[in-house]
Amino acid sequence: MTEKIYTKNAPDAIGPYSQAAVTGGMVYTSGQIAIDPATGELDGNDIRSQTHRVMKNLAAVLEAAGSSLDECVKTTCFIADIADFSAFNEVYAEYITSKPARSCVAVKSLPKNALVEVEVIASVKK
Repeated sequence: MTEKIYTKNAPDAIGPYSQAAVTGGMVYTSGQIAIDPATGELDGNDIRSQTHRVMKNLAAVLEAAGSSLDECVKTTCFIADIADFSAFNEVYAEYITSKPARSCVAVKSLPKNALVEVEVIASVKK
């Protein structure tokens, strides 16, 4: 059985999907962009501030699912400008310290003109 995850500490989905789903002891998050859950607006206009917000949003979703950033086994990262790769990595490394598998690609655009989006797969804490 799949459990759908929702927390008010992360932004509401902006489409027909859940913030995350838990099945088989694993959490699969939807991609998070830098929306501040309190305001519903993008938080920051540079890659560093947006990455901080994205990681805080992911941490909130994972916590609601019984997991944490430390439990990540795979991340998929999307950035709007490959020139931001180094700055993104610096902030990402503050939050994701367990060195999970990762893909990071530059994309043409992201929802709400965000600069970064990250999704994770993590194990549920026992």
